[in-house]
Amino acid sequence: MTSAAAPDTADQDVLGGDVLGGVDSHADTLHVAVISDNGGHLADAEFTTTAAGYAAALAFLEAHGHVRAIGVEGTSSYGTGFTRAARSAGLHVVEVNRPDRAERRRIGKSDPIDAYAAARAALSGRASGSPKDDTVAGIRALHNAARSAIKARTAALNQIGHLLITAPDTIRAKYGPLKGSERTDALARLRPAGDAVHTAVLTALKSLARRVKELTAEHEALTRALDGEVTVHNPGLRAVHGVGPDTAAQLLVTAGGNPERMRSEASFAALCGAAPVPASSGRTNRHRLSRGGDRQANAALYRIALVRMSSDVRTRAYVVRQTAAGRTKKEVIRLLKRAIAREMFRCLTTTVAVPDIADLRPLRQAKNITLTAAARHFGLWPATISTLERGIRRDDILAHAYRDWLQAA
Repeated sequence: MTSAAAPDTADQDVLGGDVLGGVDSHADTLHVAVISDNGGHLADAEFTTTAAGYAAALAFLEAHGHVRAIGVEGTSSYGTGFTRAARSAGLHVVEVNRPDRAERRRIGKSDPIDAYAAARAALSGRASGSPKDDTVAGIRALHNAARSAIKARTAALNQIGHLLITAPDTIRAKYGPLKGSERTDALARLRPAGDAVHTAVLTALKSLARRVKELTAEHEALTRALDGEVTVHNPGLRAVHGVGPDTAAQLLVTAGGNPERMRSEASFAALCGAAPVPASSGRTNRHRLSRGGDRQANAALYRIALVRMSSDVRTRAYVVRQTAAGRTKKEVIRLLKRAIAREMFRCLTTTVAVPDIADLRPLRQAKNITLTAAARHFGLWPATISTLERGIRRDDILAHAYRDWLQAA
C-alpha cells in the first residue's frame, strides 16, 4: 500500500462528516479516493487486491468520516473482491461505468483521476445501480464453462472440415461424404497408416475427432449441472415454454441475481436490447431497433421467440395475424422479443408457481394408456407428451387438457 495523500487544509473541517469513496480497480491493485459530501477531494491511496488490502482500504475510507456510499468501477470483474468485502462490512456500494470518452479526453486518465470520478459519480447520483450479488456466481461459472466447451467443439469440427478439403483423395473420398456424429465416430476409431502424408493427416483427424467427442460429453455434463442449478434457483423461469438451461442461465446472469437492480420491465427490456429507441425528429415520429444492452441476453430472447414460433400455438397464431397485417418476419420477431422480455421480467422478479405435473404419468399408467395413444389423441409426437410428464417442458394448457382427458378415460 502506498502512503495516502494528505487532505487539503480547506477540507480539514469536513473530516468526521459524511464522505464518499471511489474505487478504480485493477487485477493486482485498486486505487481508492475519498471526497467530502460537497465534492471536495480529501485523499487517495493505492491498495493490493488481497483480503488485507481490502481491509486496509475500508479502514482508510472510514478514517475520513462516515462513508455514505462507494462508487466502484468493475464490480463484476476486477472490483468483485473489494465489492464483496465492502458489502460484508455493511457499506453501500454502487456500480460505476467508466467515464465517457469526451470527459476522459478533457481531463486525462490516471488511477487517481478515475477513482475521484467514481466517487463524484456516486455523489451526484449518476451512478446508482446496485452491483450484482453472488447468488448466481455458480450459474455464471457453469454457463461460461459450457459455452466455452461448445466454442472449442465448433472450432474442432471446423478444423476437421478444412482438413478433409485438402486431404489426399483417398481420405477425402472415404470420410468426406460422412456427416455429423457418423463422421466423428469413424475418425475417432481409425488407425493411421500409409505414407508419411496419409499418416500425419489421419493422426490429426483422429485427434480432432476424439477432442470433439470429449467436448461433447463435457458440455452435456455441464448442461445437466447447469439445469439443476437453474431449476433450484428459479423453477418458474426454467419451466417457461422455450426456456432451456442455457437460456435461463443467461437471463439470470444478466439480471445479476438481485432483480431489484431492474426498476421496471421496460428497464429490463432495454438491458436486453429489446426496447425500441425513439428516433423522432420534426415531423418524423418513429422508433429504431436498439443495438445496445446485453447482446447475449438479446440472443436468449431470440432463441425463445424461435422456439415458440415453431411449437407454441398462441405464438403461431400471433405470427399469422401480424403477417396478415403486413409485417415482415424480422418485425414480428422484434415484437415477440419485447413481449417475451416482459414475461421474463415477471419470472425474474416474482415467484412464479409451477403447476404440479407429477400426477400425469402415474395417472396414464394406471389407465393403461400408452404414450403413443395419448399423443395420437392430441395430434402430437409421443416425445412431446413424455417431456411434459417429466417436467422438461411446460405447457399449462396442454397439461390441463391432458389431465382432464386421462381422468375421463
